[in-house]
Amino acid sequence: MVLEPEFQYSHESINRMTFEGVEILSTLLIGVFTAQDLDRDSYTASLTGRLGFTDRLELEMKIPYVYRDETNRVTVAEVDPPFDLDRELSGNSLGDIELAAHYQLNRGLDGSPFYIANLRYKTTTGKGPFDIHRNSEGTPQELPTGTGFHSIEPSLTVLFPSSPAVYFANLGYMFNLEDNVNERVGDISVGKVDPGDAVRLSFGMAYSINPRTSFTLGYKNDFIGKTKTQYFDPDTGASATRSSNTLNVGSMLLGWSYQLNQDVSVNLGLEFGITDDAPDTTLTLRIPFGMDVF
Repeated sequence: MVLEPEFQYSHESINRMTFEGVEILSTLLIGVFTAQDLDRDSYTASLTGRLGFTDRLELEMKIPYVYRDETNRVTVAEVDPPFDLDRELSGNSLGDIELAAHYQLNRGLDGSPFYIANLRYKTTTGKGPFDIHRNSEGTPQELPTGTGFHSIEPSLTVLFPSSPAVYFANLGYMFNLEDNVNERVGDISVGKVDPGDAVRLSFGMAYSINPRTSFTLGYKNDFIGKTKTQYFDPDTGASATRSSNTLNVGSMLLGWSYQLNQDVSVNLGLEFGITDDAPDTTLTLRIPFGMDVF
């Protein structure tokens, strides 16, 4: 058995300026300028337990607790009078509990890679986007701590040892399950919501510096499909379905690991977002403790 406490911090900053109006000359614009400055921070403390039932099969359970805060400042100029809108939101509660199984398909004999089949299920124990408090106009009064939708992710991991390095790659597909929300938001109601599925890819290398220390260099990318949302007017019954944009979340991975003893290690990971949809930075500290239970 391995018990792994984990702390993760993620930061995202968005600075955007838009213009709506008429361009008379390249230096003369008549219209409205809107500037948005958004900062998001997320803190997650979690405990993961992994139990090896056989030399090939491992079961896993992860229980997270999430705290999020967001500061959004919007400035609208060239209107009478100009105005600023400041909004601060936060939210904290149990996150989405995850269950997983990992099965090693082969023994990697004669220098061949190891192949590991994975299956992960994410629950909806956290507060989803339609579970949070809103005012009469539908404006959120707090932040969600979960996705609000069940998901199932099968994946395949490949490990190729080449001393003093180990090369790794993972390819998975996340099925986000459709749900009938049936929730009123302001003047409209939300019906069926089908979150976009995601293709997940990661690869990299772990390099051993000495018997206790190693570092990791890698890359991961999530390609997330469009979310389809059904809206309808509760008074007239008229309905429409809208689709969001696709997302491309890519990050560089840096990691460091130190083996304190045979059963305990310290792992520090850092992610740098390199696409517009990725968080700017994500810092993760994990300390797995191994123990015998049989």
